[in-house]
Amino acid sequence: MMRQNGISLNEILKMDCMKKSKIIAGLRGTMRTVSKVNVMADPDILNWVDEGELLLTTAYSMNKDNVEEQKKLIKECANKKLAGIGIKVYPYLEKLSDEVIQLANELNFPIIDLHYSTPFSDIMTPIFKEIFNKQARLLQRLEKIHERLMNAMLSGPSIEKISRIIYENLHNPVYIRLDIPKFSIKQFKCINETTKEQITKNIENFYSPNFNKRKVKKFDERSELINGKCIKRMVMPIVVENEVYGHIFSFATNNPLGGFDLSILESASTTIALEVLKKLTVREVENRYKSEFLEDLISLNKNRRQKAVERAESFRLNIDTLYSIGIINIKSNNEERMTIDAISNYINKIINSIEKIMEDVKLKGVVASKTESINILLSIDENLVNKKVLDDFKRKVEQLLKNRFKDAEFTMGVGRAYKGITKAYKSHIDAEKAIRAGRMLDDQIVIDFDKLGIFKILCQDDLNEELLNFYNTTLKPLVDYDNKKSTELVKTLESYYEHNGNLKKMSDSLFTHYNTVLYRVQRIKDITELNLDNANDRLSLEIALKIKRLLGIKIN
Repeated sequence: MMRQNGISLNEILKMDCMKKSKIIAGLRGTMRTVSKVNVMADPDILNWVDEGELLLTTAYSMNKDNVEEQKKLIKECANKKLAGIGIKVYPYLEKLSDEVIQLANELNFPIIDLHYSTPFSDIMTPIFKEIFNKQARLLQRLEKIHERLMNAMLSGPSIEKISRIIYENLHNPVYIRLDIPKFSIKQFKCINETTKEQITKNIENFYSPNFNKRKVKKFDERSELINGKCIKRMVMPIVVENEVYGHIFSFATNNPLGGFDLSILESASTTIALEVLKKLTVREVENRYKSEFLEDLISLNKNRRQKAVERAESFRLNIDTLYSIGIINIKSNNEERMTIDAISNYINKIINSIEKIMEDVKLKGVVASKTESINILLSIDENLVNKKVLDDFKRKVEQLLKNRFKDAEFTMGVGRAYKGITKAYKSHIDAEKAIRAGRMLDDQIVIDFDKLGIFKILCQDDLNEELLNFYNTTLKPLVDYDNKKSTELVKTLESYYEHNGNLKKMSDSLFTHYNTVLYRVQRIKDITELNLDNANDRLSLEIALKIKRLLGIKIN
C-alpha cells in the first residue's frame, strides 16, 4: 500500500475553503485519505498522478454531449485510486449527467462541485498546510511510539510490552510470532470469541506449508473474510540478515488500518529485529563454543579429549555417565544452491527442534552444527536406560526430519553408548560407520550402529581392501556385463533378494515377462559362476550387492 499520512476528504469538506462547494457523488468514499492536491489542465495529467491525490479541474475540457468520455475520466480516476476529484462544473456545464453521478456512486468515488468563484490556489494552500501540520503531528507521535518500543526492548526482552504498545495505538487485534526466540503472543481483548477463533485460524493458514507468503520478505496487505465481512489484514515480516524470523499481524476489525498504522508496524518490526539479531549473535557464539567442545571430545588426540573433559562441567555434564553420539548429514533438495546464511538458518532451526525433543524425553547433552552436518552428544542417565529414552529420542528425531524438514535429505548415524565421557569419541566412530552402512539400507533416516547386525562388520575401515576383493570376485563381472551390454542383470538380482526368489513377483515388479526373468537368472549364474540355489553362493551375492552400495559403485 502507499503510505498516505494525510487528512480525510471528509475533513477537507469541513474547511473554510470548501464552504461554497458541495459533494455531489461518492459520499461513501469521503473517508479516503488525501495526501496531495493536484490540478488537471488536460486529461494527460492522469499519467502522472499518484494514489491518494485530490484532483482539481474544470468542466471546460468536458464535452457536454459526450457522456462516455466523462464516464471514462471518472473510471480512470477511480482506477488510479485518487482520493476524489473536484470539478468547477459551472459555468461550463449546467450539471454533470446522471450517468456520471450514478457511476461515481457505484464506485464510491467522490466528486466535489467546486464553486466557480473560488481560485484553485485558495483551495490548495490551506489543504497542503493542514496535511503538513497533520504529518508533522504524526511524525512526533510516531517518534514517541518508537521511543516507547525501544525502551520496552532495552528494559529487557519483552515482546509482550511491544505487542501492547502496538495494540494501544492501532486499537485492533495484534498477533506476533517469532522463530528465534520461539515465541507468540496475541492482543485480542477488543474482539469476541468467534472473531478470535476466525482470526487464529486465518493466521494458522498463513503458516500452512502450502502457503508461500510465509517466507516473503515484503509487507503484505489484503482483505480476508472474517465473520462474513471483508476485513483488511496487515502482515509485517520481521527480517534479519535477509531472512524472515517472524511476523506481526493486525486485523482492521475495529478501526481502519492506514499509512500511519503501517509506520507503527514497521517501527515495531525493526525493534524486534534488533532483539532477534542479538539472540542470533549469542547463539552463534554458543554454537562455536559447543562445536569446539565436541571437536575436542571426539578427537583421536588424548590431549584434546582431556581439554574437552575439563570443560564438560560448563555444560552441566556428568563425566561418569553413559554417552552416545549422533551425526546428522544434510543434503539440500533445492535445485538452486542455498546461500551460506540460508543453510546456517536451516540447520539452526533443526538444532532448536532437536534440543526441544531432548528436553521432552529428559536427555541432557550438547548439539552443534558443523558445515552441513549436526553433531549430537547425548548424556544418558543409567537409571533411564531401561526406559528406552534413547529409542524414544531417535524415533522422534526421525519423525521430525521426515515430516517437518522436507527441503533436504537426511542420514543420521547413532553410535553405541559408552560409559564415561572420555570414551564418547568411540561412539562418534560408530556413528560414522552407521552412516556408511546406511548406504546399504533402503529408506532409513536413522541408523543405529547397535542394530546393524552383519553390517557392523562390513563398515569397518580396515576391511575396505578385503571388501573390494570380495566384490571383484563375485559381483563385478555382472556389473561389467551390464555396463558393456546395457542389460539389467544387477537390477534383476536385487529384485531376486527383494522378493525372496519368487520369479512371479520379480516379473511383476520388473514389468518383464516371466520367461525373460527366468533367462536373466540363468545368465546371472553363468556370468558370476555362482548358483542362487546354493545357500553359500546366494549369501555371497547378497553381501556383494551390499558392498557395491557401501563402496558407492554405480552402473553406467
